[in-house]
Amino acid sequence: MHSVPDGRRTGPTRRAVFRTIAGVAAAGAAGGYAWERFGSDSGGGSADANSGASARSEGAHTFERLSSPARTVVRASDGGTLATFTDGARTAVLTGPSRTFSEPRTTEATVTTDAWVRVLPHTWRRGAEKSAWFTGWFRKALGDTSPDVFAVAFQYSSAGAPAKHNADGVRYAGTAHFGPRNSEVDNPLDFAYHDEQSDFYDYLGTAWTFPDGTRAQPEKARYGDVDCSGFQRLVWGYRMGIPLHNTNTRGAGLPRRAFAIAAYGPGRVVIPHTGREQATDLGVLQPGDLVFFAIIKDRPDFIDHCGIYMGLDDQGRHRFYSSRSAANGPTLGDLSGRSLLDGTDFYARGFRAARRL
Repeated sequence: MHSVPDGRRTGPTRRAVFRTIAGVAAAGAAGGYAWERFGSDSGGGSADANSGASARSEGAHTFERLSSPARTVVRASDGGTLATFTDGARTAVLTGPSRTFSEPRTTEATVTTDAWVRVLPHTWRRGAEKSAWFTGWFRKALGDTSPDVFAVAFQYSSAGAPAKHNADGVRYAGTAHFGPRNSEVDNPLDFAYHDEQSDFYDYLGTAWTFPDGTRAQPEKARYGDVDCSGFQRLVWGYRMGIPLHNTNTRGAGLPRRAFAIAAYGPGRVVIPHTGREQATDLGVLQPGDLVFFAIIKDRPDFIDHCGIYMGLDDQGRHRFYSSRSAANGPTLGDLSGRSLLDGTDFYARGFRAARRL
């Protein structure tokens, strides 16, 4: 169900790629967020999940080159799309079992998708399918139902997500909030009701040393908090392994703020930031793309918010997931502006650019 412009219809042929897996389980507390998924989000999986993870199409794969952006599409023997790899990016989108993401606390909308977003060990280049690393990686990734980027992102849902701790006792996942309460703002739907400036290490509550030797200390008052760009750094950097640096300039990996990620982040731009106009070329997007917004009233050309594009919701609208003040953390919901890229709602009007990491 994910939309990747590739020149062919995949239709029901994906059923020849992955067997139907029984036993859909709901994640999260009642009334909170829900991730209806196949198997276990711990990566171990149930018996059904394991059987589904090993299912692969029969016959040879074919690799097709497409443009705008330059990319390689992998097809099954029946012509169905198995995966898409974009030149200059590490983001890979693979076709897998369908999942539904929802957040009843903040929206009636749901997103059902068969897109599984993963991070390649190397930046994709034309002909990379002939590389030594690719065959083993692809064989494993094709049927992998362990948490991908979407599943990891929802492990921080503001609507409720169970805490997870590592061997050192650090809570690395669980309900996240946007930031401390701003006592100077009374309206809970105001964008400044919760203070921004919380990075991934604030959420973790641990000091962090960046590759350049810079050491950042968390603020105690921000424990468990991440603002919009801090959330992207938590998911893509801390969890998925894309390098991080602690400036808003060019560097190796993800910089700190939304405008800097849009301008200087890794990967490739798929929708360029051209100024004050709403970006409308939505057909180029694929699930997992970072989307960027100008949300400051007096600065319609300044990027100050970012999120993860999820694809089409149940109403056929282009929906994204981001950490926001009104929901007090990561949300796909509609408090103080619907999480949509198309139309005339607040965030849609502010949509400016997209990048594929």
